[in-house]
Amino acid sequence: MVQLKVSPTRSNLLSVRQRLRLAHEGHDLLVQKRDVLVIEILRVIQDAERIQSEAEEKFKAAYAAVQEARAAMGTERVWRIALSRAQEVDVHIRPRSIMGVVVPSVICKVPDRRPRQGFGDTPVALDQAQREWASVLALMGELAERVTTVWRLALELQRTQRRVNALEYIFIPSYEETLKYIQDTLEEKDREELFQLKRSKARLRKQQALSFDIT
Repeated sequence: MVQLKVSPTRSNLLSVRQRLRLAHEGHDLLVQKRDVLVIEILRVIQDAERIQSEAEEKFKAAYAAVQEARAAMGTERVWRIALSRAQEVDVHIRPRSIMGVVVPSVICKVPDRRPRQGFGDTPVALDQAQREWASVLALMGELAERVTTVWRLALELQRTQRRVNALEYIFIPSYEETLKYIQDTLEEKDREELFQLKRSKARLRKQQALSFDIT
């Protein structure tokens, strides 16, 4: 592991020790964020699968109703009525935050389908098809919201995992190696100083003993 290029001093010892503590704290927070992101992604995926399944059922019901209306009225008349009833859909997209990730909140407001012809002009199947298509349209907004949310959370999960790996396999080991180097160097320096101090004391006592003998 690459060791940081710092002088083995006591001030650097305190600095590296503090940085190592902060790196461990940051690593723990990122791990917690990663776990929450995984749980949230799985929850949104499950929700998206439910909406997609519901939308598929609505599609089947809408197609079946359209086929029934075509059999009763004819294809040309069904298309003419469908084109004459085109209406705008009110779509609102608002941002919201999940673990610091901005994701969309999609709200589709489908206008009320009031028949422009008389009640006897169109079969019940056509009205049923219109209701089913309106339900599908609302579900498409919800599904788009869930899919976009999953992609954005997945990208944030990828970034978070890279940071966890960088701290776990690069930064923290480097700080630990540097801390050990500074500690070992300072301990060795302390032992040398203690050894020199003992030698000085022994030399001093010997000189004092010689001076007593001379007197």
